[in-house]
Amino acid sequence: MSSQLKINAFKASNDFDMGELDTFPKILRHNAKNWPNDISMREKEFGIWNEFTWQDYENRVKWLSLALRKLGVQPKDAIALLGDNRPEWVWGEISAHAMGCYSIGIFQDSLHEEVVYLLNKSNATVVIAEDEEQCDKLLELGEQVSEVKFIVYCDPRGMRKYDDKRLISIEDIYKQGQEIDKKFPDLYNTYVDSTNADETAIYCTTSGTTSKPKIAFLGGGNFVKHCSSYLRADPRQAGDNYVSVLPLPWIMEQVYAVGQALIARQIVNFVEEQETLMADLREIGPSFVLLAPRVWEGILADVKARMMDSTPLKQKLFDYAFAIAEKAQNQGKRSWFADLLLMKALKDRLGFTFLKSAATGGAAMGPDTFRFFQTIGVPLRQLYGQTELCGAYTVHHAEDVDYDSVGIAFDSAEVKVINADKEGVGEVIAKTVGMFTGYLDNQEAYDEDVIDGWMHTGDLGYVKPSGHLVIIDRIKDLAKTDNGVQYSPQYIENKLKFSSFIGEAVILGKDKPYLSALICIRFSIVSKWAEQQGYGFTNYTSLASLPEVYQKLTDEVEKVNATLPDAQKINKFILLYKELDADDGELTRTRKVRRTVIADKYGDIITSIYDNKEKVDVDTVITFQDGGSSRIQTQLKVATLIENDGRAVSKSNNNPSQRKAS
Repeated sequence: MSSQLKINAFKASNDFDMGELDTFPKILRHNAKNWPNDISMREKEFGIWNEFTWQDYENRVKWLSLALRKLGVQPKDAIALLGDNRPEWVWGEISAHAMGCYSIGIFQDSLHEEVVYLLNKSNATVVIAEDEEQCDKLLELGEQVSEVKFIVYCDPRGMRKYDDKRLISIEDIYKQGQEIDKKFPDLYNTYVDSTNADETAIYCTTSGTTSKPKIAFLGGGNFVKHCSSYLRADPRQAGDNYVSVLPLPWIMEQVYAVGQALIARQIVNFVEEQETLMADLREIGPSFVLLAPRVWEGILADVKARMMDSTPLKQKLFDYAFAIAEKAQNQGKRSWFADLLLMKALKDRLGFTFLKSAATGGAAMGPDTFRFFQTIGVPLRQLYGQTELCGAYTVHHAEDVDYDSVGIAFDSAEVKVINADKEGVGEVIAKTVGMFTGYLDNQEAYDEDVIDGWMHTGDLGYVKPSGHLVIIDRIKDLAKTDNGVQYSPQYIENKLKFSSFIGEAVILGKDKPYLSALICIRFSIVSKWAEQQGYGFTNYTSLASLPEVYQKLTDEVEKVNATLPDAQKINKFILLYKELDADDGELTRTRKVRRTVIADKYGDIITSIYDNKEKVDVDTVITFQDGGSSRIQTQLKVATLIENDGRAVSKSNNNPSQRKAS
């Protein structure tokens, strides 16, 4: 049984058909020729926004291309980009495409072994690195990355002390490129004219939730077509501001900051630091933002934290205005009174006053978080897609937002639900115009994922009569307790994370008698709350072990339990002694939980929960990104909400420091 979703619902006055401008270098040249003095990018440095025009953009790409080719870079070579989101990152990528090379982005916080794996897997000959930190990482690898011939560094600070023949300043590269351009003024145009839309341009890494990331082949021309179809679904105008926040190696940031920006001539703004994100957002007042669910959850938590610090009168006004806005939102309306009283000022504080559209993707967002931002007037939309399909291929229509769904398909995408049960729930498969053509050195994986031209996503979902696609969870993550109760860990986890006190949660229960949870507190919120209450603590571990914190988190979990069927309620939980971290392999670089790693790493703790122990002794060493380590010795308490016989634990016995073992 199957149901099909093929929607041509979005139309715009501009169909964004790029015609012969079928590669990124060709579009850039077109923009520089016709709008040379229009702003293409801004970068904040030392508190000042530096602007770059389309002519500046093309010049940097041109000089990079000419100089790197002279240094011996050949078509089909791979050029790696390592660092935070910066203009040079994008210039390096387009330069790679202009030379007929492959670009591969590496997350700036990648550990040494991850960098080695990706550089060697892609046979990268050049790395464009942001600064001294990234160069240190590369130089320490030595002969482990012997294929790397040149390391082009962008920030010269701290680089004078190095003496390595592979190192070269990007400013020196620009100078060499300028000299070549003077001698051969038509050479760069020859490169651009020879770019082939049918060839692979981007090596894009998958999230790697179960193993090392795979490298997908994405074609330059198909990438342009896919971005164009996205723009028909969610149109942009020249001069619209976009703030680049999510890591550029991630496929969706590629779509927004590179593809859509070139096609629609948006202005891409690069913030100074992640810590200054909210202040920089407010200064720019973007037209569009793309943020991961974790970032939206963090913004929501920050709003709640600020309310915790405000006066009782302001707290009551907030609750009053929000209740009015929520009632109006449920009726499909906006409350002018609530907007005047609260929402207008709140959006201004967040930097969202001029938003035309906001998006979230890369992982599931809980409906409660989604509803909160819609209620305050943020035009938030959910996306759904995969790296292999050039990112998102479904999105909500501006006037048709369904909190439970991920929207409807682009006009260039097809989505089916196959092997559906009697409720219409089955595996989601899809194909798009931007579909990948293979994995690097992994034909077997490609043959498993792509069957008869359809990408099998491994996600479970269904299509509503309205045409909206609903994603339930990863098929492999759906689980059953030992008494046959099926549950979606992701669904319950998202409900938990709506609480501003919970930063991360992992639901347990597969082949067990009941559900339990590993929970990480949101340190910024819980620490503020603890200080207000007068509770003493020294660090994350000591804070998470406080009996009062356990009691507070018990209250938060019980709120979620009240919304769940009895069979899916959380019976027990433990507050972990540390946050889950991508550096420890517990999360992917896009912040998805690696469940197999969690099950293995915290196996003793999980076993203790189901052995009805009241406490778990922990003696472990954690390693920091800078190579330092710290030994943690602590005792974790097992909080019991529901006894094994199904009885709820009374409030008076809910404090783990007072309760007897189950």
